[in-house]
Amino acid sequence: MSHIELKNLRKEFGSLVAVNDLNLTIEDGEFIVFVGPSGCGKTTTLRMIAGFEDPTSGDITIDGKVVNELEPRDRDLGMVFQSHALFPHKNVADNIAFGLRMKKIPKDEQVEKVKEVSELVRITDLLNKMPGQCSGGESQRIALARTLVTEPSNFLLDEPLSSLDAKLRRELRAECDRLHDELQKTFIYVTHDQEEAMTLADRIVVMNKGRIVQMGSPLEIYGDPVSYFVADFFGNPAMNLVEGSFVAAGSGFEFQSPQFNIPLPANFNNITAGKGTLGIRPENVTIGATDTGASIRREIELVEPLGKDTLLYFSTDADRPFVAVVEGTQAVQRHVEVDVGFPDGAIFLFDANGDRIR
Repeated sequence: MSHIELKNLRKEFGSLVAVNDLNLTIEDGEFIVFVGPSGCGKTTTLRMIAGFEDPTSGDITIDGKVVNELEPRDRDLGMVFQSHALFPHKNVADNIAFGLRMKKIPKDEQVEKVKEVSELVRITDLLNKMPGQCSGGESQRIALARTLVTEPSNFLLDEPLSSLDAKLRRELRAECDRLHDELQKTFIYVTHDQEEAMTLADRIVVMNKGRIVQMGSPLEIYGDPVSYFVADFFGNPAMNLVEGSFVAAGSGFEFQSPQFNIPLPANFNNITAGKGTLGIRPENVTIGATDTGASIRREIELVEPLGKDTLLYFSTDADRPFVAVVEGTQAVQRHVEVDVGFPDGAIFLFDANGDRIR
């Protein structure tokens, strides 16, 4: 395992700043996930760690040694790409053994290592097949095996599951998690899928516009977002975010919007009058009166049963729907008015700049 540090890392492509003054320490054995929208700089950061891109400025250190000038092959890193990049004219066993041949490992040792790693990723029955005879999920397992067999200190994975269907993604997410647990090595994983980040990561690094906007455990990122951007990015269904204004009312403040007005809890200490956004996650919205917060009366516009849960969509004048999640066994009907509750402890507030108000 290796200790990796990124110090004041910056990458420019002409006038475009892809990564801007990034500082990060990745601990030995950690499963860390870079997540963010397309163009946020996550893949560029991974490619700089791997050695496929040179930083414009800043340092990458592995075990205290600056590796900026080292070739990718000399960094002891294993890379798994979105594209499987398998040799179509070689069978699966030869594809897996390719890195070992490049290192001039003896043939009998190659055979043994290929056998071991194919058992680890559960593809022993594929070794004599050609890549064209394998499914997408099998091909991704082969690509993982080809990286694992060289026994790198760290694994870099660049959106390896994005081309697979939902069922295969779930299966291979579990496989990645199992491999990390068995190997006890550092995994650095890039994805735009917040569900992948939440289910895999020990620590999530949220990026936007080339910068880190928040780092933390999955529960910290989900439950304690620092900004409108992070709150909106994580959650399925997404957090209800309503734009409006904070207006002084008596000894406290009221949130006013074209959709509804509600009094704000007294425990917010830093509210100032002006424009802002109120947020509440769909699973925290209550249907029926709440004892710990405000409520409004709204008509259920759409009911979407999902089995265990049911999504309720409410009529508003906003561009995005207002959603609540209730148990699938709860009886609800369209075009019925209900009390929609905002429990005090579930409300998020963001100022006009998108920063969280505590």
